Amino acid sequence: MSFWENFWDIFWWFFFIYAFFAFLYALFMVIADLFRDQQLSGWWKAVWIVFLAFLPFLTLLVYMVARGKGMAERSVEGARRDQDAADSYIRRAATVSPNDEISKAKTLLDTGTISADEFERIKTRVTT
Repeated sequence: MSFWENFWDIFWWFFFIYAFFAFLYALFMVIADLFRDQQLSGWWKAVWIVFLAFLPFLTLLVYMVARGKGMAERSVEGARRDQDAADSYIRRAATVSPNDEISKAKTLLDTGTISADEFERIKTRVTT
């Protein structure tokens, strides 16, 4: 009887693989939160890292219980800061000043690509 012939062997294999990746995800989230926290001193960060190295599962549980609320708040604040930065960049990149728009239209008028009526329509649309 081979390994793959038994349904429960397959089930447990997938369960342990899932649990392992969940553990790695939690471990990296805690490490990232440690370095993101500006209020925690360097010595306490080092203590947490040492405990994570020698007693990882227990330390993850203790960290989540003791500092879970602050971890969530720092994560939300970081996401909000990233979203604000992205929105600001998009506004700067997408916004064209009226003077730039009119100068582009003037260039198109001078090259004969658009007519004088189209140039006037662009001017009125941009200035309103």
